[in-house]
Amino acid sequence: MTETGVIHGRFQVLHLKHMEYLLAAKMRCKMLYVGITHPDISAYPASSPLDEHGTTKTDNPLTYIERYEMLRDALLDFGVKREEFEIIPFPISSPDILIQYAPKDAVYYMSICGAWDEEKYQILRSLDLNVEVLWRRTDEEKGITGTRLRGMIAREEDWQQHMPRTAAEYLTEHGIDQRIRQMYYTYGGK
Repeated sequence: MTETGVIHGRFQVLHLKHMEYLLAAKMRCKMLYVGITHPDISAYPASSPLDEHGTTKTDNPLTYIERYEMLRDALLDFGVKREEFEIIPFPISSPDILIQYAPKDAVYYMSICGAWDEEKYQILRSLDLNVEVLWRRTDEEKGITGTRLRGMIAREEDWQQHMPRTAAEYLTEHGIDQRIRQMYYTYGGK
């Protein structure tokens, strides 16, 4: 087992496939750093044309702190001890400062499901980081995505089944489901 691991994602919104990824990484390390990409789309907007979801409000309806709290609560609910994980900003769109946020000596776990993931893999490797690919999946194998889930929330479909219980509760308790609906219809949904 590795001492320290790092994973990253936007987590807009946290779903069960994210949990599969988080828990697969946690099983491989004692301490897991969970990096939230695009912690602020104004300060850290997408810098690659392959990063299709890193610039618009409809793709990024949750704030950093909302994602932090959702991740924390879901990991605890899934039995991960609080002293075994940290949640950090992960400005992948600004690789020159990334190591100011994440430990350099960790294993960086990834899942590769498309061209943007391949580019992120190359970014991490260019920083001389130890990167381990957990799996490679096609679009068909990927399952639920944040884009699809936000659309389901906006259309008031049965979306809760695709999320950890605590994350679904967090969305409704904080009115984020309503915010997603409003953004979806104001700015046009996908």
